[in-house]
Amino acid sequence: MQFPVPRVPQQPVPTRAGTDAGLTEELASAVAGARRRALRDGDRQIDTAHLLHSLIESDPEVRMAFAGAGQLARVLGYLVQRSIGYGLRWQATVEDSGTLPVAGDPDQAGWSPSAAAAMEDALARAGRRGETRAAGLDLLAALAADRDCRAVDVLEHAGVDTARLAGRIGELSQQV
Repeated sequence: MQFPVPRVPQQPVPTRAGTDAGLTEELASAVAGARRRALRDGDRQIDTAHLLHSLIESDPEVRMAFAGAGQLARVLGYLVQRSIGYGLRWQATVEDSGTLPVAGDPDQAGWSPSAAAAMEDALARAGRRGETRAAGLDLLAALAADRDCRAVDVLEHAGVDTARLAGRIGELSQQV
């Protein structure tokens, strides 16, 4: 007996152009991974924790921003626990740190308001550097700057000082 394969709706990257043309290859890969993770977890929207998890898995520059392998392992451990049920308090809820209104641009459908705002901030950060594409470090900096998003909740539960992380991101961004 064959079962019908459910159609997975595409969730566009919330960028000014409505495409991922403004993202580096690594960041586009992380966004695709976050989309798959959200769908697999049964979440209604891609949130900042999905983005953080995929960024860490797919972007070596992002991994370098953490203070050693131990800190990175703690963050990944917390993210894995969340994905297997530890973070059930987040399931079936909309992440909203107040950065964007919940209703809005159709290009942001499938994204939590905080995740959409982080993507916009990452693009703006790249633009301030004169770059046409946002990189993983741009998104990590945007995530760490939103004190009320799930990604910061994950980072803090794993013992990451987000102010120090922001400083390290700044140092790495200057080296690139």
